[in-house]
Amino acid sequence: MVRDMLPPANFEVIEAADGIKGLEMIQQAKPWMIMLDFLLPRMSGFEVYEALQQSPELSRIPLVLMSGRKEEVTSKISEPFEDKYLVFIEKPFEQKELITAIKRAMVLVQKRPPVSVINVPPSAANVAAQERVDDAIAKRVADLELRCKTLEQQIATQQKQFQQLVDFIKKKLK
Repeated sequence: MVRDMLPPANFEVIEAADGIKGLEMIQQAKPWMIMLDFLLPRMSGFEVYEALQQSPELSRIPLVLMSGRKEEVTSKISEPFEDKYLVFIEKPFEQKELITAIKRAMVLVQKRPPVSVINVPPSAANVAAQERVDDAIAKRVADLELRCKTLEQQIATQQKQFQQLVDFIKKKLK
């Protein structure tokens, strides 16, 4: 029913019969949007949601959560849902509500903070390692700049030789 409410577009809809299959399909296909029913057989929509949140990559996929029982959803996921970077839509809903939810989910995912690397407190070893990396990068940049100047000189020489060749050919043709 939800598939029929989607606007005609050039995208593929992938459906799963239960939560386990759905999670597997999400992990494999890495879709651009997830529309998740809260009540699913074998693995609930809440369990799928929790699994998605454990993955930095999958948690960044826009998520629209659907259910006809909002109180059941709020007993497991507290409101406001936007703080969890998901959009909840209560069944039954109209096409306009679905489109609005999809748009809101797309905006929410953009507001999600970027996945950060684990913060390690700076230590003498970390600082020394960073300095070695910085020195290596600086050396590499200097090497590339030198090679670039060398190439520029070679190009200038070749252009001069080419022009001399053109001039010679012009003289011979006269």
